[in-house]
Amino acid sequence: MDWYDQIENVSNKQQFLEFVNLLSADFKKNRDEWENKSIDEFLQGIEGWVDSMEGFFENSGLETPQNINWNFLSIMLYVGKIYE
Repeated sequence: MDWYDQIENVSNKQQFLEFVNLLSADFKKNRDEWENKSIDEFLQGIEGWVDSMEGFFENSGLETPQNINWNFLSIMLYVGKIYE
């Protein structure tokens, strides 16, 4: 599976939900391929990537997003802690 193709196809809520389900299924099936196997490692991976994401976009020849809704992303991560 080409993950970048999957990511490029996400442009609405339903596609995002499908992508999250793909990630979850991939973790269950291919856990040994994941760098971050626990929630704390996963969150640290996100933190590290966000801290240096400009370099990722530059090295990939992509434009760095400018209108990121950081508040929404914070809410989304938090509710993963409390929502059933």
